[in-house]
Amino acid sequence: MSYKSSLGIALSGGGIRGIAHLGVLKAFGEYGISPKKVSGTSAGAIVGALFCQGYSPEEIMKIIHETKYFRLLRPAISWKGLFRIESLVDVFKDFFPHNSFSKLSIPLSVAATDISLGEVVYFEEGELIPPILASCCIPGMFEPIVYNSRYLVDGGVLNNLPIEPLQKDCDLLVGVNCNHLPAEKDIRNIKNLIERTVIMTMNYNVYSRISSCDYFIEPPGLGKFGVFDIKKAPQLFQAGYERAMNLIEQSPGLLELPYQTPLSAPQS
Repeated sequence: MSYKSSLGIALSGGGIRGIAHLGVLKAFGEYGISPKKVSGTSAGAIVGALFCQGYSPEEIMKIIHETKYFRLLRPAISWKGLFRIESLVDVFKDFFPHNSFSKLSIPLSVAATDISLGEVVYFEEGELIPPILASCCIPGMFEPIVYNSRYLVDGGVLNNLPIEPLQKDCDLLVGVNCNHLPAEKDIRNIKNLIERTVIMTMNYNVYSRISSCDYFIEPPGLGKFGVFDIKKAPQLFQAGYERAMNLIEQSPGLLELPYQTPLSAPQS
């Protein structure tokens, strides 16, 4: 009997809703399911990088909850964004002192958008922190990052489920989207309208990639949570965990594959 042996996991962007990814990774880890490679956009890039460094889902949850990212941001010096995301470089150095893709315990691919050329860029080697920050660089909120002669913003603009970098290295793909959008009869204000429109746009490029995934996980109703609502972290974590456990219970073939042993401690 033939089977697929190498697993790749693609993690979408979605602000604080990306904590749902941690619940998914926890469920997989409890069954000994570990990826050969991870790819991520925006929040998915942060979660993916910390996981590939060797931190457990619970440790990552604590890092996200205790790190006051917005208190550390500095105003932009141009009219191209409100804040400079590069002011978080020193924070990320605490978790990635090596600042190198090659030092991660699991290979990682990070998606960003070249706003000048209108194309997706995938980073898999060289410096780690600048691509992660670029992948999270929400247009309008953050000033674009200039890196490797590219003008970069959030990867979710063009690819919010970067499965493409996994296809050459993995023969079984799992896509995880943390932006499931429930029906809404009452659009209450302009903030609600804009946020919902952005999610719909990102989901469009996510759903166009579902057919390339062997498994697709989308915890229901996450779109109702605000992208910066850290107080909802436990609910988001649990939603991802329950959805992944449901998938595993309904897909016994996942447990028959020879995955790597899950990591237990981060490497410096």
